[in-house]
Amino acid sequence: MYYTLGQRNGLGIGGRHGASGAPWFVVGKDVPGNVLIVAQGGENRWLLSRRLQTEAPHWIAGAPPAAEFRCTARTRYRQADQACTVSVGEAGLDVSFDVPQRAVTPGQSVVFYAGEVCLGGAVIMATDAAYGGLPPGCAPTSTAHFKESPIRV
Repeated sequence: MYYTLGQRNGLGIGGRHGASGAPWFVVGKDVPGNVLIVAQGGENRWLLSRRLQTEAPHWIAGAPPAAEFRCTARTRYRQADQACTVSVGEAGLDVSFDVPQRAVTPGQSVVFYAGEVCLGGAVIMATDAAYGGLPPGCAPTSTAHFKESPIRV
């Protein structure tokens, strides 16, 4: 199933009776069940996450600046730098953003900066988005307040 979180093109879904004309976005996947989970609207809460975990990072200087540090990060190529706190673990990183991020996608990269200097990066393993892969006890982003429900297609 080759869809990316936040993807809106190529989904092959039309309108839904009684729904707005806003586009549909991928918010999750159930690969074993062959189910794509979508929600309507680009600012949909189902796309948001504040936290991510990564695989082992690569540091430009050969080592992280500290065991825990503040910096900025990007999870998308043209995205503005986003303030975050990075905690270095044995197998990867735990990154907490100051504000929710849209469509952070496991399998893509997060890159860290100190001003204009690139510190390094890592591949995203999981996020705290509703379908981001972190266990429920680890996910601070609650879905209890969501008024809309995603659609399983």
